[in-house]
Amino acid sequence: MNNQPKDSAALRAGTDAEGQDLPAIDIRGVRKVFNVYNQPLDRLKQALLRGSRTFFTPFVALDNVSFRVGRGETVGIIGRNGSGKSTLLQIVAGLLTATEGDVAVNGRVSALLELGAGFNPAASGRENVYMNGAILGLSKEEIDGKFDEIVAFSGLSDFLDRPVETYSSGMYVRLAFAVAISVDPEIFIVDEALAVGDEGFQRKCFARIEEMRRRGTTILFVSHAAGMITQLCDRAVLLDRGEMLMDGDPKTVISSYHKLTHAPAAQFDSVRDEIRREVAGRQDASESHDAGLVPESRTAYVSLGAEISEARVETLDGTPVNLLVRGRHYAFRYKVRFAEDCAQVMCAMMIKTIQGVLLAGRTTDSLRRGLADYRAGEEIDVSFEFECSLTAGTYFLNAGVNGLYENERKSLHRIMDAAMFKVLPDDDDTITGIVALGIVPSISRQGA
Repeated sequence: MNNQPKDSAALRAGTDAEGQDLPAIDIRGVRKVFNVYNQPLDRLKQALLRGSRTFFTPFVALDNVSFRVGRGETVGIIGRNGSGKSTLLQIVAGLLTATEGDVAVNGRVSALLELGAGFNPAASGRENVYMNGAILGLSKEEIDGKFDEIVAFSGLSDFLDRPVETYSSGMYVRLAFAVAISVDPEIFIVDEALAVGDEGFQRKCFARIEEMRRRGTTILFVSHAAGMITQLCDRAVLLDRGEMLMDGDPKTVISSYHKLTHAPAAQFDSVRDEIRREVAGRQDASESHDAGLVPESRTAYVSLGAEISEARVETLDGTPVNLLVRGRHYAFRYKVRFAEDCAQVMCAMMIKTIQGVLLAGRTTDSLRRGLADYRAGEEIDVSFEFECSLTAGTYFLNAGVNGLYENERKSLHRIMDAAMFKVLPDDDDTITGIVALGIVPSISRQGA
């Protein structure tokens, strides 16, 4: 198993040695098997007899789990107790080794896993801040510089010189979270630990997590709280009995999770099979590219020092497509070439219906943050990844780039209906409207 990239210079650029984009976390075919012994003596017998007899029962905690987490993405892992969630996070964090498979983690990691993990109970809170900081890769000088901020966030200044073994579970979490976020991680891994904190501190933690998301931190976390998954996550992964049943839109995954948790014991296996069939049905749908699907309504505005070209929809691995499957992830991409020096540049996209109704849009940056400047002759590649949550129909994409022109913010170039795509029909006849919001219906019989 590989928990580090091969080329640190390439990592800083976000690419591998060949210049290809690296995901923040790449999990491939991970399997984890624990040997369960009935009594301690059986472990000794196993070691002495060197495998000529078996004194343990193998327990498969994870079985062929594969998925990627892109840079800046927030992915939640949900599942019933014993589904393998925490085991997977420990493997990603480098605390456990996979029996089979490979995990590549590309970036500076900070992990908040088991409550109090890495703490010395006999040492004081102050001493543990320095020990945990060192474990996370901070020098003493760096911890000195961050110490006041860590203490302020934890709210434990009055307890800092007491042994950690006298702390409550909530105090453990306060200190552990404050240290974990102090390293400014590129990748933040969190287990269910935040669930034991008080409500006020949970809000404080979630506000910090939102701030980290805005800064582009990659976040992978486990939670049983469906609301947290749908609120914070770009994607969700459903684990059960060590297997990955689903990877997709958080609302859809949560709906399947609820089906599992509310299924009577006698029907549980059939519900699992139903979820598998639903996922397989979506995967069997065939996305493709229709060369004749070109917008006749394409309108390019006058260029003011920049020009957009090659607007297209692709799969995440770069295959051109315009016949899309609901529930899958795609990217709207285009190039911008600058004919003049352009300052404070921001690119944008919009998705519209045939009738021109705006469904969604996004810019590459916020006017509240510093924007990029480009020199004449430079060319950039712009990409907007999105999940296709639209129902069957035809849709259009706008592309735009704006910046300062003669000291005023203006559109440097814009193309209306730069590209178009169709969402293929599927066999789910329960969804109406334009956007599939992951609505979960239920009926209960009164007086039954």
